[in-house]
Amino acid sequence: MTTTDGEMMDEPVRPVIDDELVDRLMAQVDAEGLELLGPEGVLTELTSRVLSRGLEVEMTDHLGYERGDAAGWGSGNNRNGSYPKTVQTDAGTVPVEMPRDRNASFEPRLIPKHQRRLQGFNQLVISLVARGMTVRDTQAHLQEVYGVEVSPELISRVTDAILPELRAWQQRPLDAVYPILYLDAVVVKVRSDHVVVNRPVYIALAVDIDGQKHVLGIWLGKGDEGAKFWLGVLTELKNRGVTDVLVACCDGLTGFGDAIESVWPHTVVQTCVVHLIRNSIRYCSWKDRRAVIKTLKPIYQAATLEAASDALDDFELEWGGQYPAIVGSAR
Repeated sequence: MTTTDGEMMDEPVRPVIDDELVDRLMAQVDAEGLELLGPEGVLTELTSRVLSRGLEVEMTDHLGYERGDAAGWGSGNNRNGSYPKTVQTDAGTVPVEMPRDRNASFEPRLIPKHQRRLQGFNQLVISLVARGMTVRDTQAHLQEVYGVEVSPELISRVTDAILPELRAWQQRPLDAVYPILYLDAVVVKVRSDHVVVNRPVYIALAVDIDGQKHVLGIWLGKGDEGAKFWLGVLTELKNRGVTDVLVACCDGLTGFGDAIESVWPHTVVQTCVVHLIRNSIRYCSWKDRRAVIKTLKPIYQAATLEAASDALDDFELEWGGQYPAIVGSAR
């Protein structure tokens, strides 16, 4: 399509299924009281027909002639019926008809041989487990929502299958230099020995020379956050190829800065502004917090050290008499 100036215009994107077809389908669902979802639902049947039709197209491409075409006579291979197969999809359990050829040389790509789960099912299982659901909870959820009956052993095999990929990600080589490295820990609930406990998760996030953020690693600790554990994390990062970091941003944990400088001696250790503000407002009453934070911001958002010092002087004039501890912490 062209404009009046002769320039090419992008063709409008046409939907695969037009609204008229959808309206007719939904009208039939309402008129006949059919189910839309579930094992006997319309979407399951539609998915089944689409998959079966797709397999037939693959068979035609494999043989080189359409069903019933005389060109197949004496070709040395032809259709040999089909057999039923049940596959697990994002829409639930779907029955399909798998076509066969007499030479047994047909290798379907849509639903490969010996595969009973289409792409997306494994990701669904992994996402449910990652959200903290137990194997039994995941099994019940799949049965209730998707109509898929799976064994606990299958769920365990699906989650175990990603372990090699996780180990490869954990051990992957890193860039030699990162301009900025953020180091922090969060406390999460973890199921251990059938008991839910709080455990620290240590996270190293870096910005590369192109400005892209990367999670360099995630480590599950056993106790309280400590500089000794962080020293092990930093040593691992160095062993994976990180020879230097320009600025490392962390909290004020005792010994944290020393641990960073022992691994990368020339790194500038920058205490996290969020932690500084959070520690400052501990000395502040609840009713004054909003106003105090507003007055603190110009200090940490200042472009130069002199501007920050001037902003701190202004803060001391306004709040120093009431909250001297905040002024001392900022100084």
